[in-house]
Amino acid sequence: MSNVFSIDVEDWYHIFNIPSAPKREDWDKVPSIVEYNFLKLLDILDSQSSKSTCFFLGYVGKRFPRIVIEANRRGHEVASHGFYHQPVNQMSPKEFYEDLVNSKKLLEDISGSVVLGFRAPSFTVTNENPWFFEVLADAGYKYDSSVFPAFRFSLGGMKKGNLAPYEIILPNGIIIEFPITVAKFLGLRFCFTGGGYLRLFPYPLIKFFKKKVENENRPLVFYIHPREIDPMHPRLKANFIKKFMSYYNIKSTEEKIVNLTRETKFGTFRDLLSNYLQKNGR
Repeated sequence: MSNVFSIDVEDWYHIFNIPSAPKREDWDKVPSIVEYNFLKLLDILDSQSSKSTCFFLGYVGKRFPRIVIEANRRGHEVASHGFYHQPVNQMSPKEFYEDLVNSKKLLEDISGSVVLGFRAPSFTVTNENPWFFEVLADAGYKYDSSVFPAFRFSLGGMKKGNLAPYEIILPNGIIIEFPITVAKFLGLRFCFTGGGYLRLFPYPLIKFFKKKVENENRPLVFYIHPREIDPMHPRLKANFIKKFMSYYNIKSTEEKIVNLTRETKFGTFRDLLSNYLQKNGR
């Protein structure tokens, strides 16, 4: 199966549970780093003839439509990360539906491509919002990559979720779920494929976990945020734990991504969806 490199396209201040983060009404006044670092990520991928799925916040697409157009022009997939980076498990089904529809329409209007996929901010899909997939199908999406099938220290997570891609059959359609990749080791599940986990683990350990997943014939799903390749980006004031989770070892991220893209061919979720449907006779 194909491996996917995904980018959650949000800005440096889109971090949950930090009181010092700017309020939504002030976002337009805050200096942004998303354009430069996002395009740098695309350059890294393009240099190795790999592609990515770019989960754009609708807000980012509205403020910086040029990077949505550029991602699409280079052959990367445009997908939705919601509009205003709201936790799904803190929204009503109606609020979630409106968020999905608004972000999808905006990104499609900008890119000229159909948006098929969604990823919830901070993987905020849990057993507490069982309506999630039905609302996703109602809004016209075909796949999701929001399930984090391991323990999480903060929002989200389904620690007993399926590890391999699977389909959710609904009264209103089918959603294919592509969970975030975790490795099984010593009876535990370890995420190593993005965010603080990618920053924390040394590269030889990442390769070890990566090999275990490949041996199980599961696709690798990596994810990154543009700020994580920029050691000089602004920092939010936060307590020690939140600082550690958000910023620790950020200087190592770019080199790890360069090494990953040299060693592994990456495609898009759109490609993985097509392969999955064909393999399963859909």
